[in-house]
Amino acid sequence: MPNDIVTYKNSGHFIPLIVDYLDQKSNLKPLYNRFPTLENFNPKASGQIEEKGRNFPIENRKILADSLTKQYSNFDVSEITSNNIALLKQNNTFTITTGHQLNLFTGPLYFIYKIITVINLTKELKKAYPEYNFVPIYWMATEDHDFEEINHFHFKGKKIEWKKESNGPVGRLNTDGLEEVFEQFSKELGPGNNANYLRELFKKSYLEHDNLADATRYLANEFFKNEGLVIVDGDDLELKKLFIPYVKEELINQTSFKKVNETLSTIKEYNIQVNPREINLFYIQDNLRERIIFENGNYKINNTSLVFSESEIITELEKNPKNFSPNVILRPLYQEVILPNLCYIGGGGEIAYWLELKSMFEVNNISFPILLVRNSVVLTTEKQNSKLDKLEVNWNELFQSKNIIIEKKTKEFSQFNIDFSEQKEILEKQFRLLNEIATKTDKSFFGAVKAQEIKQIKGLNNLEKRLLKAEKKIHSEKINRILLIKNELFPNDILQERVMNFSEFYDKIDTYNSLFDKLLHNLEPLKQHFTIVMV
Repeated sequence: MPNDIVTYKNSGHFIPLIVDYLDQKSNLKPLYNRFPTLENFNPKASGQIEEKGRNFPIENRKILADSLTKQYSNFDVSEITSNNIALLKQNNTFTITTGHQLNLFTGPLYFIYKIITVINLTKELKKAYPEYNFVPIYWMATEDHDFEEINHFHFKGKKIEWKKESNGPVGRLNTDGLEEVFEQFSKELGPGNNANYLRELFKKSYLEHDNLADATRYLANEFFKNEGLVIVDGDDLELKKLFIPYVKEELINQTSFKKVNETLSTIKEYNIQVNPREINLFYIQDNLRERIIFENGNYKINNTSLVFSESEIITELEKNPKNFSPNVILRPLYQEVILPNLCYIGGGGEIAYWLELKSMFEVNNISFPILLVRNSVVLTTEKQNSKLDKLEVNWNELFQSKNIIIEKKTKEFSQFNIDFSEQKEILEKQFRLLNEIATKTDKSFFGAVKAQEIKQIKGLNNLEKRLLKAEKKIHSEKINRILLIKNELFPNDILQERVMNFSEFYDKIDTYNSLFDKLLHNLEPLKQHFTIVMV
């Protein structure tokens, strides 16, 4: 079994901003509070625990716990999750958080990996700092509106899709139409105990709940209730009340626009993930989610006839805070206002936009969390690993593009040295001597020497390419076997975790608990490399 380590940096799947963040480059240090190490949480060394504990109001804890109790009122809550909710009222309890969209049937695998990274970090912190409690949080993106991003999942190469119109926050979307999705998925599953388990899980999640938020809570709770996962829906009246002062600041002073743009001016060499708007808020109702725009002294709700004066919109905020929703720039601030949170765990793209926000947190006097890139995983089978061993392919090679793999392995398999660098060097040495002679004689001879040098080097390059092409044909069978496995593990050259759904592996394992147990056992949150897990 290939056992080399593929670091995030060398994988080729992370943007330069994240690579430099993981390398702790000095130019990025002003953009984050503390780097994710176990030591940086240490309360005795003025770490993240001490800072957040000092800055988080005790009254917010009770409101949070009471709101979560209500959110879980119609769900089967495990004892450990119930205890975690109660623990949030105590000053020595903190959260580790990830957020994710309400993807149908969890969507791509990395949804699972994010939550397991959170769970495993809480366990590591508890061992290191036993006098504190650490609660794993999944923040549901119930106020999002990108329905096309979440209305499907892939299973055995087919797109299982929920076709429906959606105009408002997706969490409030009713589950009508999912019966057809269930029928399609059920046919693809085939027979067997695991297939029946998946049918029942889908049915209970989506056909027995009225809206997408409740369906997603049920599903995530079923997977992780025994790990004490607490699921938060930010589309909550009491939690929104805590955020009123920050919404008011945004409406009147457009603070986030100013502060984030200041930060963006310092990192122009990177591709920017998210640009702030003048007002980073939406106005939402069940079937409405539109930007709030400040224009000619009034606040307009985009694509509607709704218009508010300043006093009117502040009155509306105070009476109906649930109608105001933060966008991608302000949502992190909302999260950190209502949670005693120490660390946010996300993918590379998420961490990249969090790195734009620290100055905005500072002006609002809210502690900026530690930012941790989630675990990334490749699930593989014993059969695939055996084939890779026989073909002498390691994981770092498998992460390369197909063209690089073909050329590299062809050269390795060939009995000849396909690299003509040595011959080119000899040729260049000979022409250096001829050039010395040419400089001492007629210019026409110098030109003839130069032309011949170019011709000879070009000829060697062509011979090298022709030999490589010939050797590719000879070793095509072995190369194609490598590429077949490559495509199984990296569909269309995309990371498996960004395409495949957990249900794809239902026929490769005894029970779903065994898949999740393996992930819980193998994922190490603070390690910056891909985890290879055999299923």
